[in-house]
Amino acid sequence: MAPTLYVIPASSPVRAVLMTAKAIGLNLELKTLDMSAGEHTTPEFLKLNPQHTVPTLVDEDGYVLWDSHAIMPYLLSKYGKDSSLYPSGLKERALVNQRLHFDSSVSFAKLLQIWLPIVHQGKKHVDPTDVEAVNEIYSFVESFLDGRKWVAGDSVTIADFSTITTLTSLDVLVKIEATKYPDLVAYLKRAEGLPVYDVSKKGLDVFVSSVKQRLS
Repeated sequence: MAPTLYVIPASSPVRAVLMTAKAIGLNLELKTLDMSAGEHTTPEFLKLNPQHTVPTLVDEDGYVLWDSHAIMPYLLSKYGKDSSLYPSGLKERALVNQRLHFDSSVSFAKLLQIWLPIVHQGKKHVDPTDVEAVNEIYSFVESFLDGRKWVAGDSVTIADFSTITTLTSLDVLVKIEATKYPDLVAYLKRAEGLPVYDVSKKGLDVFVSSVKQRLS
């Protein structure tokens, strides 16, 4: 029996986990939640994850884990064949962890701060202060890429999966200016060539459609 992953397709953290699973050849049973119908707040789901967030993983043995930044290292440790996506070296892993924490506490946090009022309050625009904050995030990632092909070095890691999925979503809301952030634009273009990018692109297309409907 395959591990089960509770998802909504447009979610950038969900997409990051799906990229990880595909990279290690892990089949997941996907269960899509209809959050508009409150399926994430049913007693059954709250028993699994009281924070009622996605992605939520239920492993083959019933072990439950949520938050993509925790799920990806777990899947790699249990099911991965090598440590290339989450290097075992002390300093190399520390850098990957730093980038993951940056995504969790800065990039994705800002994405949620912008997106949730659009979804739940019918907001029709992105505030100038949020545009400024997102551009600061872009500038940080631009600096991460200085002298590097990927955000934590010259090899792809799970930090890239989180960065790619969050920034491609942010780009839908606040366009990345190529003249300001050439390394970032080149990075995201390289990401499109990754063998696992297609699983992110499917969810990104759903997010793009949702943004167009809500902000039009």
